[in-house]
Amino acid sequence: QVQLVESGGGVVQPGGSLRLSCKASVSIHSTNNIGWYRQRPGKERELVAVFLSDGSPKYADFVRGRFTISEDFADNSVHLQMNSLTPEDTAVYYCVADTWRRNWGPGTQVTVST
Repeated sequence: QVQLVESGGGVVQPGGSLRLSCKASVSIHSTNNIGWYRQRPGKERELVAVFLSDGSPKYADFVRGRFTISEDFADNSVHLQMNSLTPEDTAVYYCVADTWRRNWGPGTQVTVST
């Protein structure tokens, strides 16, 4: 079983930035579709950004060039740089990685508010 631990959430003002990190308990070479989902209050969980099996990044339309996903193979980590945050980005952000099953982290809260 893969353990995923997120960090980097917090409270930020509109227009601000945050960098989320997710550290895996295994080599991320052994995973597929590693990346980030989020769940906004009262909404379904939705994809934010993931690395596909061919290594290319896939972003949700609402990212609109504001977020960047990156991998650190030496540290078995994946990161999400989020810029130009708006209140609509307030959500719990979850790290995800597929092995023989889908693995989820516990989530980290991001709140965008004045």
